[in-house]
Amino acid sequence: MSDRPGSNAQAVLVGLDLGQADYTESLAEAEQLAASAGVNALTVVKGRRQRPDPALFAGKGKVEEIANAVAATHAPITIFNHELSPVQERNLEKRLNCRVVDRTSLILDIFAQRARSHEGKVQVELAQLEHLSTRLVRGWTHLERQKGGIGLRGPGETQLETDRRLLGKRVKALKEKLARMQAQRAVQRRARARANVFSISLVGYTNAGKSTLFNRLTDAHVRAADQLFATLDTTTRRIYSGNGTSIVLSDTVGFIRQLPHTLVAAFRATLEETVHADLLLHVVDASSPDREAQIDAVNQVLAEIGADSIPQLLVLNKIDLTALPSRVARDEYGKIARIWISAESGSGLDSVRLALQEYAAAALPLARDPRPAAA
Repeated sequence: MSDRPGSNAQAVLVGLDLGQADYTESLAEAEQLAASAGVNALTVVKGRRQRPDPALFAGKGKVEEIANAVAATHAPITIFNHELSPVQERNLEKRLNCRVVDRTSLILDIFAQRARSHEGKVQVELAQLEHLSTRLVRGWTHLERQKGGIGLRGPGETQLETDRRLLGKRVKALKEKLARMQAQRAVQRRARARANVFSISLVGYTNAGKSTLFNRLTDAHVRAADQLFATLDTTTRRIYSGNGTSIVLSDTVGFIRQLPHTLVAAFRATLEETVHADLLLHVVDASSPDREAQIDAVNQVLAEIGADSIPQLLVLNKIDLTALPSRVARDEYGKIARIWISAESGSGLDSVRLALQEYAAAALPLARDPRPAAA
């Protein structure tokens, strides 16, 4: 298993145009991902292909160009803004004589750096091992050998078979841990349902400003930073609304285009807070020219986890970076459907609170928090 890049690592970034409409935005996002992982992209190699090469992903001429860039910059890492097959990754490492990291591995590395809670760390490790299982050609058991792992091998087992067996055992143990955590969350959700608590989940593209909005609405101190995947661990806080309705708000991991399926599967336990929510607060970066594609990417993941039928309230954040005023748009039924706000400055937050009260009151007309409303 390859070592993770340390902070301030340097790399050559490769992004090929395969005819996708969002090529420019995806490449800019790859640079942000690299920076979020603590990697400095020294140069970017671009190109155009109709389809990936089965052996090298890029053509031989383009690989030669990448090799020259690696040699000129002395970069120890080459990052491809694409998902590479195990064969392509191995062949490229031989040709380029450096580590090759694809988009999925880069995202996994960021997740590994950012996970703080026990559950988050378990989910990240599971995703990493399931991704690694498709690339298992070098030793994984060197970690075991440091602990006296000799004698672990069964009769007639090759090193690779031993690696796969030990990795499989670890994956099984992690899945069992997540199942127990999932059961605990289910108990908490049932308790909230019995208490007639209105449950809201913050969802959105990574770096849309969800955590900043969460902190504003709940007076919490969740880490918020201008970088991709600043939040990985789900945090839940209770809001006591002005009309006495009891509301619970959850901050969740941000989504991204081409989100690795291994991550969606591993984080399913955390994302169940989204699946079982009464309302989704879909936060969008209003200043991004790519915001419509980001909305589509979020909705695609929501559909994948079975949360596409939950009502959504669209919150267009970061209007302080645009010329847009704070305002509210209602649908044909009179319900608030879109709100333009700045979580950073606080502009429009009263409209968000009003919308949450309206949605909660409509869903739980008889549910009232026994505590007196705040003055």
